[in-house]
Amino acid sequence: MAMAKPGDPVIRVRDLDVGFGDVLVLDHLSLDLLRGEILGLVGGSGSGKSVLLRTIIGLLQKKAGSIEILGKDIDCMSYEERRGLERRCGVLFQHGALFSSLTVLENVQFPMREYLSISQSFMDDVALAKLDMVGLNARDAEKYPSELSGGMTKRAALARALALDPEIVFLDEPTSGLDPISASDLDALIRTLQQTLGLTVFMVTHDLASLANVCDRIAALANGRVVASGTLEAMKASADPWVRTYFSERKGRPVPSRGASQRE
Repeated sequence: MAMAKPGDPVIRVRDLDVGFGDVLVLDHLSLDLLRGEILGLVGGSGSGKSVLLRTIIGLLQKKAGSIEILGKDIDCMSYEERRGLERRCGVLFQHGALFSSLTVLENVQFPMREYLSISQSFMDDVALAKLDMVGLNARDAEKYPSELSGGMTKRAALARALALDPEIVFLDEPTSGLDPISASDLDALIRTLQQTLGLTVFMVTHDLASLANVCDRIAALANGRVVASGTLEAMKASADPWVRTYFSERKGRPVPSRGASQRE
C-alpha cells in the first residue's frame, strides 16, 4: 500500500450509507482522517459515531459509498491485503472489551497470537513493554479484568490496541466512565503516545475536555452526516445550529491539579 505523507488522508470516506433494515444511520457521509492528527468525532446519542468507527474497521457492512484506508479501497482488497491492513490498525473499544477469562498480559498478547509467529518469551517481553508504555506494571499484568479499576481497564485495552505497533489507532469513548483526574491522565497519555509513536488517531468522544486538550481537529456528526469540521474554536463559531448549541451549552470536566496521580 502507498505510504501517505504527513497531512495526507490515511482514511477517505465518501458518500457512506450505513443502516439497519429500513433505518439509515449514516446518509452519504464523507470524512477524511489525516496522517499524524488526532481527530475527535462528536455527535448526539444515537447519531452513529460508533457505527461509523465499526464500519471503517470492518465490523459493520455498508449499504453504499467507499472507504479507502492507507490508499486502498477496502472493497478491492484481497484476504491477504485485509490481514495486512488489520495489523496496521489498533482499536480500543468502548468499556475496554477485555476478555474476562484472560489475564491482562494474555489480553495484550491476543493480537500477537493472531498475527505473529514469535516465541512465548519474546511475546511476554513485548506485552510487558506495552503495559509499561501505558502506565501498568508486571503485577497488573497478572490480574484479570474483574480486578481492574476503570482507568486500569482503559489502559490495558490501550496496550492491546498498541500490541502490533499500528499506524492508525481507533478509540471509542476512551474516557467514558472515568473520574475527572483519571480522564485527564488518559488524555495526556494518548497525546504523549501519539507524538512519541507517530500515530494517527480516530477518537469517538463526547468529552469536551478531550476535544480541547487532545484533538487537533473535530468532526461533528448530525443527521447521518458530518455537518462541520475544524478546531474547537471553529465548532463554537459554526453556522450549523446543532453544532453551535452542542459546543456552547456543554461544560467540560474540571482540570485536575498538577499533583494528581498518574494512575487510577
